[in-house]
Amino acid sequence: MLAYQGGDEAAFDRIVEAYSGQLFALFTRFLGPAPEREDLVQEVFLRVIRARERYQPTARYSTWLYRIAFNIAVNRTQRGTDEASLDDGTDEGGEATWSELGDAREELPSVALERGDVVSAVRAAIASLPEAQRMALVLAKYDELPYSEIAIVLRSSEKAIKSLVHRARENLRARLAPFLQQELP
Repeated sequence: MLAYQGGDEAAFDRIVEAYSGQLFALFTRFLGPAPEREDLVQEVFLRVIRARERYQPTARYSTWLYRIAFNIAVNRTQRGTDEASLDDGTDEGGEATWSELGDAREELPSVALERGDVVSAVRAAIASLPEAQRMALVLAKYDELPYSEIAIVLRSSEKAIKSLVHRARENLRARLAPFLQQELP
């Protein structure tokens, strides 16, 4: 970012290459498979361009970038455009999407249905978490950020982040209790 800030336009291309996949994955985990995830990633990079002159390296660059992504994700959920989308593997017409079509080597349909129910329940449980808990959990679990960096992203203390992640896990455990009591294949 410092190279880009100093006038190296190619540095911005390197930033986009390095972080666009991570941002897309972050939006997917936070919002579910929402159709506008690519637009949200582009919005992050537009904000990077706008902040070019003001950027101060007070934390790791990725931490600063995740803060921008968090703000965009929260704004998106607060706008009221469909709650976090929970893809059930079908299109608008109820037809199975290509990724859900099976082949002869696949498991029994009943096993796949049970697993699909669990996946849907997990997605719904994660989507129902308060935004701060959801983002703290996603950054800790999937992006493996240390609590100290998550605290910077969420503008909180490390102790508060530990508590958020703990409460998120407890909320998920409570919501998913019926599934945890069953034996899954």
